[in-house]
Amino acid sequence: MTTVPHLPVMLDRVVALLSEAPDGVIVDATLGAAGHARAVIEARAERYGHAHLIGLDRDPMALELSADHLAVVRESAAVELVRARFDELPAVLDERGIPTIAGILLDLGISSMHVDIAERGFSYRQDAPLDMRMDPDLPVSAADIVNGWSTGELTRILRDYGEERFADRVARGIVAARPLHSTTALAEVVRDAIPAAARRRGGHPATRAFQALRIAVNDELAALDAVLPVAVERLAPGGVAVVLSYHSLEDRRVKQAFAAAATGCICPPGLPVCGCGRTPMAEPLVRRPERPDEEEIAANPRAASARLRAVRRLPGGHR
Repeated sequence: MTTVPHLPVMLDRVVALLSEAPDGVIVDATLGAAGHARAVIEARAERYGHAHLIGLDRDPMALELSADHLAVVRESAAVELVRARFDELPAVLDERGIPTIAGILLDLGISSMHVDIAERGFSYRQDAPLDMRMDPDLPVSAADIVNGWSTGELTRILRDYGEERFADRVARGIVAARPLHSTTALAEVVRDAIPAAARRRGGHPATRAFQALRIAVNDELAALDAVLPVAVERLAPGGVAVVLSYHSLEDRRVKQAFAAAATGCICPPGLPVCGCGRTPMAEPLVRRPERPDEEEIAANPRAASARLRAVRRLPGGHR
């Protein structure tokens, strides 16, 4: 297959965090082209003399590409690649009889293979059919949403998933221009629906609409809400969870989930003693979200919006 350039974001920091995790299984729940996975395997094989990685991805193209990239480390590591969305993590682990894991990585960014391969329909910069399905077997594409959903439904996802200020205007413009079947046609409609003064600020005017459609097609936020608490719960004591997010909707969820895991007593204020007995499940390894440095952003502009958060599992803690 044709490979695409892939620069894993904040690679050194991710490797440093996961290489410090205890001996055991590491899960890369968003495998992509396996840039992070390969480096993590190499670091853990050097430290422990062996490594065990389970890589999840819903995209068969990603699994094929990652298998090629991981071939060189299979002699020093056990590598299992599974076609699954990351919120299927509990089932994947249970099927293999794995109660706890040493670490997990969630890199929530859209990968190069999605953006750079025009026919996947993720980018407004290349003319292609409207698709945006990370799993090509999903029943609903971006074209189905653009051409079939009501003005109200479109307004909702543009506002909630794209944080689009002019969601209603854009939704009405889309409905009036139907049918729309190409990425560039949709981008033009979105641009024309946004006031001229607003077009000159904040990058390409179609960015937020394309983000909203991608999230809706792939049900990304529901999957993230489902996996975050499980990811921490399934960690062994000392285990590490690392998440890279790329917009506020993702980062807010990660922040809240990790804060909940690090929260102990939840008794009402004023009680003389704790009655709930709840103790923290995890401790933060990152107090504030870390960001790529200027050198990395210069080499990989797509890293500019990345935010890294990480926690470590504590013994015991609420389950």
